[in-house]
Amino acid sequence: MKKLLISPSKMTLGEQENQIYQNILKQSSELSLNLMAVKVENHPDDFLPWCYELLSASRDRMNYDLLEPQQLPVLKKLHDQLISAISFLQVKTLRIAPWPVVSVFVEQHKDVIALDEQLRLVDYIKSIREQSLKDMIPEDLLAFSGKHMASLDPSTYNFDVEWFASTKSAKSFHQMLGDLPGAFDDALVNIPLEGDITQYEYQQFVAAYSKIFTDNNEKPTLAPATRLLAMRRPDLFTPITNNRLDALCGALGVSKLKNSDFERYWQDIVKGIQAMSWYKMAKPSNELEEQLVAIKALIPCFFHYADAKTPDNSNYIKLLTKPKRTTTTTGKTQRRGKESAEILVDRALAADDIPEHIRSKRDSIVSEVQKGRSVNETINLMRTIFG
Repeated sequence: MKKLLISPSKMTLGEQENQIYQNILKQSSELSLNLMAVKVENHPDDFLPWCYELLSASRDRMNYDLLEPQQLPVLKKLHDQLISAISFLQVKTLRIAPWPVVSVFVEQHKDVIALDEQLRLVDYIKSIREQSLKDMIPEDLLAFSGKHMASLDPSTYNFDVEWFASTKSAKSFHQMLGDLPGAFDDALVNIPLEGDITQYEYQQFVAAYSKIFTDNNEKPTLAPATRLLAMRRPDLFTPITNNRLDALCGALGVSKLKNSDFERYWQDIVKGIQAMSWYKMAKPSNELEEQLVAIKALIPCFFHYADAKTPDNSNYIKLLTKPKRTTTTTGKTQRRGKESAEILVDRALAADDIPEHIRSKRDSIVSEVQKGRSVNETINLMRTIFG
């Protein structure tokens, strides 16, 4: 372990990498006795695999029973620093990587980043993108805006809506979006669904978006705005979240954005990524690359840290494995609005494998879905009853 800890001092590190290394060493020093008890056989020569090795050693191979209670926060901070460092180093490769290297990285990591599930979210958003927000059913609005709720039926929403950029903590944003969806439509209409987007069009969006909040004595925040922009134009806008902002800005070589830096987001993030060689040369040579080119501004999201546990942390997977309950903790049935139930049922009944005698039970299925039963569960129940 000692050899592992000091090996970066012999690497050629840039200023940012060296600062990261020093911060990691500072946390490691408070865990030195525990770390020294961990056997290390892999001694990488580069900083990125070194971060992976130290993370594995300190997280998966350390004897937690020997840790003092006051050391647990230190260990967590060390893990957070290593994860942030890995994200920084991987995203930083986008500065110089050509398109073939970028597409191969995504393909090689498709399992740990749950790529298939993320692409299902992209495809679903594409199917509703031309709808106005005010005309979307509540579940579709959650999917577009990036907030998971238990009302999202996994048989219809077979993905975690919080991939790319979760907005679940943006309470004011969701309050405004729920109350004034038409105002957000007025902002998004400034962003064309196809073709190039000018800085003026973006500024018009920002002005309309900001006015929604200032008119209601709230501060407009950048992160949820980038989620809306990224879902409307995933080929041009990269979403940001507070927990990944340090790594992203550091990797792009810009100072960290504040949550009100709308102008710098355009200049430093949007235009910065568009200036990268892989972005400009992105052309598909297979089916996967066709999907990636269509959402190329989302690709930096795939370069943040992920591991074998990441797919299981999907809210979609958690819903699938969650024990079925018919009531909430308050004892009330989780009901859906009739419009939502009708749309979700009609989508399911449109499938080719649904027999006509099941379609004829539409109203009964809608009624059950309104009561809180999942669409697939209700249809399967009808199949069992009526053959």
